[in-house]
Amino acid sequence: MDYLRRDIEPEAKALFNSFPVLVITGPRQSGKTTLARHLFPSLPYFNFENPDTRLFSSQDPRAFLSDIHRGAILDEFQHVPELVSYLQQIVDENRGSCHFVLTGSNHFSVMERVSQSLAGRTGILKLLPFSLHELQNSAPQKTNELLLTGFYPSVYTDSIEPFKFYRNYYETYLQKDVRQLIKVRDLNQFDRFIRLCAGRTGSVLNISSLANDAGLSVTTIRQWLSVLEASFVLMLLPAFYDNISKRLIKSPKLYFYDTGLASYLLGITNEQQMSRDPLRGGLFENLVIMELLKHRFNKGVDPSVFYYRDSHHVEVDLILRKGQELIPIEIKSSSTYHPDFLKGLNYFSKVFGGRVTDMYLIYDGKMEQSAPKKIMNYRSFAWSGMP
Repeated sequence: MDYLRRDIEPEAKALFNSFPVLVITGPRQSGKTTLARHLFPSLPYFNFENPDTRLFSSQDPRAFLSDIHRGAILDEFQHVPELVSYLQQIVDENRGSCHFVLTGSNHFSVMERVSQSLAGRTGILKLLPFSLHELQNSAPQKTNELLLTGFYPSVYTDSIEPFKFYRNYYETYLQKDVRQLIKVRDLNQFDRFIRLCAGRTGSVLNISSLANDAGLSVTTIRQWLSVLEASFVLMLLPAFYDNISKRLIKSPKLYFYDTGLASYLLGITNEQQMSRDPLRGGLFENLVIMELLKHRFNKGVDPSVFYYRDSHHVEVDLILRKGQELIPIEIKSSSTYHPDFLKGLNYFSKVFGGRVTDMYLIYDGKMEQSAPKKIMNYRSFAWSGMP
């Protein structure tokens, strides 16, 4: 398959022209390198996962940078963090004629270095795997197949069978990164932990329960969750709470950045299994939330997304906040519409009144309407209906 245009391209070009340094973070294999080399083909390219490049640049950073003082693409640069300090002098001395593109797959590590040495000199983007909008007609048309396939570029561009891709991804990238970041001694214990996380997709996170089931301390669980967040494996959706007289749940909900990886970890290997799996609803919810995140990241906008649940168990799956404006979004995996789907939206609208400007129901069916509430198929939402 030829190069698929990414929706983030206009924002990447704009930031590249506005800042001397463009940082692109995101999961491993999400297409960061392909994007950078496609958009900026005139820049020299260096991959710091190459041991020789890493050794030379770390042992003699001034000599390494002297040959590329006009700019370069530095791939997975978190492996040589000390290099960032030297970039500051180069970009300051060559303003307007020097552009660096840095990519990294560990957000915390990348941003710590950038904030210390390149503050005010850097445009920052997050690139997630393909969106439905980017794939257009290349994505599977059946929902169960789409949940299994996920959105990682190699599955589409290299025609790799999803289960094989995610098994290889998990064993060669995920475990490797985790070993480096948290020095896991017992991989079987980590494997159990991450599969337990997959089993909680779409659920409110109870750290004590997870620690109990995994046979780990709460401190260890918090550390591992932090690393998986930083590596763009899973995402903790924060709870929405405001100064109102309702008792609100404040623990986050757990999702994965890709449903294909979550499905692999759950041991779901075919569409029939997916259709019967009790977590299909959570995976569908996961898919829709990630589509909204991709849409916002591709525009360089903060996500500002939450979920709502109060002590009476009234819940809205997703709340998008734009200043004081609130947009509640209910997500249902059913292919048949039912008026009860709107209960949470109606309740939320009464509680927050004039702050609610739009309401969405996103589901797996065909009936759609635009008013008074937007009822949309998830593909229509992903292609053209994003708020």
